[in-house]
Amino acid sequence: MKLSGNTILITGGSSGIGLALAKRFLNLDNQVIICGRSKDKLEQLKGEMPEISTFCGDLSASKTLVELQNFIETEYPHLNILINNAGIQYNYTFSDESEILTKIDYELACNLNAPIKLSALLLPCLQRQSQSAIINVSSALFISPKSSAPVYCASKAALHIFTQSLRYQLEDSPIQVFEIIPALIDTPMTKGRGKSKMSPDQLVDEFLDNFKANRKESYIGKTKLLRLLHRFAPSKAESLMKHS
Repeated sequence: MKLSGNTILITGGSSGIGLALAKRFLNLDNQVIICGRSKDKLEQLKGEMPEISTFCGDLSASKTLVELQNFIETEYPHLNILINNAGIQYNYTFSDESEILTKIDYELACNLNAPIKLSALLLPCLQRQSQSAIINVSSALFISPKSSAPVYCASKAALHIFTQSLRYQLEDSPIQVFEIIPALIDTPMTKGRGKSKMSPDQLVDEFLDNFKANRKESYIGKTKLLRLLHRFAPSKAESLMKHS
């Protein structure tokens, strides 16, 4: 895939991995639209980077997804790259969580339903372009889950399988389907958790090398080692990640 001259929508683009991708793609001479839930944060970023475009909304709601689709079709009909990056992780035990149904619904809506639905809604726009891409951000936790975030791990495992299946469906179309599989990245979502985190910029460096070379799966950082460990010593990988 080319790294310049694209029109790119990034969900969860106001912080962490999404913001690092947005800044890098801007520097590579692309039109970038970021989506986030905080109006104040989006306005601040717009002040810092006037060339960026923003859309404020919570993509867990189907109504917001349709509004975003209409916004893109009207304002950016040449959109050719969708990056489904937005996500949320709750850490809790099923036996102790008082708001368990609310948290389950919201995690699945953000991490799984939103990228699937948005991919479907924007597919006609992406199909009109000569070269386009859908990029889904999953997690190393689909390889070996951790005990404290079962719904998050399940949602990322499902997103990984969806990404593979969608790639099969679109292999004869102009749309290429990519997946970013991060290690533990230093973002607001991982604050206070884990050690030896990668920076979002390090992730972007690795991903762009793969994206340019059309490598469909980008195992980032230590996920490459985890993948190998799970292949040859799955019980060791599971033990390593269980309490991560």
